[in-house]
Amino acid sequence: MSDMNALLAPGMLVRHPDRPDWGLGQVQSNIGGKITVMFQHFGKVVIDGGRIDLEPVFDS
Repeated sequence: MSDMNALLAPGMLVRHPDRPDWGLGQVQSNIGGKITVMFQHFGKVVIDGGRIDLEPVFDS
């Protein structure tokens, strides 16, 4: 898991770098490198933090 993914906490907003069409996502949980995110246009997804570096969004 990347250093940035390790900092993701529930409630934080993120984007998936390879799926911009999914829209903005809200982190639901981050446990053992598995990050559950609810995306606006796709729904709930569990991301392997060791494979994908989610992009935090600080100004939506």
